Amino acid sequence: MAIGVGDHIPVLTKEVLKFLLGRQDGTYVDATFGCGGHCRALLQKLAPSARLVAMDRDPDAVALAQVLAVEDSRVLVVHRRFAELDTVLTELEIVAVDGVLLDIGVSSPQLDDPTRGFSFLNDGPLDMRMDPTSGMSAADWINSAQESEITRVLFEFGEERHARRVARAIVKARPITTTGAFAETVSEAIPHSGRSKRHPATKAFQAVRIVVNSENEELARGLDNAFDCLRPGGRLAVISFHSLEDRRVKHKFRELSMPPPLPRRLPVRAASISSPGKLIAGPVRASASEVAANPRARSAMLRVIEKTGDVDPLVGAAEGKRAPGVARGAR
Repeated sequence: MAIGVGDHIPVLTKEVLKFLLGRQDGTYVDATFGCGGHCRALLQKLAPSARLVAMDRDPDAVALAQVLAVEDSRVLVVHRRFAELDTVLTELEIVAVDGVLLDIGVSSPQLDDPTRGFSFLNDGPLDMRMDPTSGMSAADWINSAQESEITRVLFEFGEERHARRVARAIVKARPITTTGAFAETVSEAIPHSGRSKRHPATKAFQAVRIVVNSENEELARGLDNAFDCLRPGGRLAVISFHSLEDRRVKHKFRELSMPPPLPRRLPVRAASISSPGKLIAGPVRASASEVAANPRARSAMLRVIEKTGDVDPLVGAAEGKRAPGVARGAR
């Protein structure tokens, strides 16, 4: 089943427009197109001379973006992971952009489609790949990983208290090929006394999805590349849906908003001691009215940082680093 717009409602759209948009005639990137809700909202605010790069790793989302590109010549569509933003912009001969939006995690259409294997609500093949044309599926990983590795993934990426017990049950039940079988195996392994209001398999599904799609590595690289690609005054907006993602974004933004390390035994002017980024907003959560209209917005968190471009290149160079505020690949 292909992704479609349908009744999909993008989260925190008003807040994204408020904090992300600067120049209406600028160049922006929606690096996680999904159903295109945020992208369409941005286009309504942008000038006819603006450009909007629409990226996604999901072929279904890319196909939907290509339909939008036919309707609106300002849209440039790229089938790529958001972690590869620097390469994409170099290929498009775009030196720097005015804003980047990252909507992290699995999309609503992916969750709602049983054939994609992201949800335990409907039985389907245990896949979980955001790009089903490449990489190892969740079933491949679950049926080949060592018990110790499954335990580690469940504990670190799912924060599952009963990780060792669940991993043992998974190995015993292999081969597991469907979402229903995986959810049942996990649920039976978790004692009733240790269950929360959420489905017992929620954490396990999250953990396996993260490892199958290399989401932590993608996020780390994506945040660095997105910030580097901004022009001074440009902004990076990130929407996350669980604490692990938000924690990584918060720590990276905090790091970017701090002054660079000072060179040893080298006098530095006070004016040069400034940070590469400035925190603009976050965490911004959905209003009660938005959650009522769209329950999936309940866990959404938005953080926004602006690239200042104020750091003296000599400070970064003295430490052997590329100066913050100088975009990678800038000519």
